Amino acid sequence: MVNKNNSAYIFLFLATLFWAGNFVVGKFASYHQIPPFSLNFYRWFFAWLILAPFTIQEIIKKKTYIIKNYKYYIILGITSVTIFNSIVYYSLNFTQVISGVLMISTIPVMIMFISSILKIEKTNIFQILGVACSFLGVILIVTKANFEILINLDFNKGDITMVLAMLSWATYSALLKKKKHELSQLALLEVIISFGFIFLIPIYFIEYQMDYRISLDQKFFMILFYVVLFPGLASFIFWIKGVSLIGANRAGVFLHMMPILSAIMAMIIFNEKFMFYHMLGSIFILIGILLSNRKIKNA
Repeated sequence: MVNKNNSAYIFLFLATLFWAGNFVVGKFASYHQIPPFSLNFYRWFFAWLILAPFTIQEIIKKKTYIIKNYKYYIILGITSVTIFNSIVYYSLNFTQVISGVLMISTIPVMIMFISSILKIEKTNIFQILGVACSFLGVILIVTKANFEILINLDFNKGDITMVLAMLSWATYSALLKKKKHELSQLALLEVIISFGFIFLIPIYFIEYQMDYRISLDQKFFMILFYVVLFPGLASFIFWIKGVSLIGANRAGVFLHMMPILSAIMAMIIFNEKFMFYHMLGSIFILIGILLSNRKIKNA
């Protein structure tokens, strides 16, 4: 059990570290005017190509099983590959890295909430209170603790879309634990990428037709190199391994390190400031996390 836990902790820490770097690199992409949906398109296109030689035989062998469960894998692909990553890159064009990762840090609580709704895992009163507190923390960050913004609905669109990304990833993580897979972890990742990528294709062409084009220069290839190999492949593989070893709820706790790692990098690299509303929102998010991880003692 100790070895199983230690392995899971290593996998989940590395996944979180690379995802934290993804926010910083995503901000770099916005500075260099790299279209977010096109960046996500190429990220998963090359990730799919890299995985194909190692997974194609197993996928062909298990094609009946995959086709039988195609609706399930479509949902996993859309929530993780199509929606989450695209929206994160899009949101970073309009919001700070710090604001984005603080909102993403509520995902563990959202996983518990969605797991309860989908009847994947049971919930309790503390988890319900945790969801409420965490959501209040997100509202404080989105509104910058300014009540007038809430009244006038004058939100930063990057913050609002980041909330959608947060809910999308929480849904993916909860559903990932819903059933046992008759696929290896690499083949499972390739199947998820395949279904998610199908829905990225029309989005890519829409963005292209809107005249948002990628310049094939050194900066783009450096950014692409990172997002394909680290958050694109390594993080997904490590996350799937970690969730399979200790479950979605316990794995979700590791995402709390993302705001710390990303905020430190953002403050150093982009000179971002940790504002009062960040602190206020963080307090409510932390209270929500602590409440959601509290267990009710048997009477």
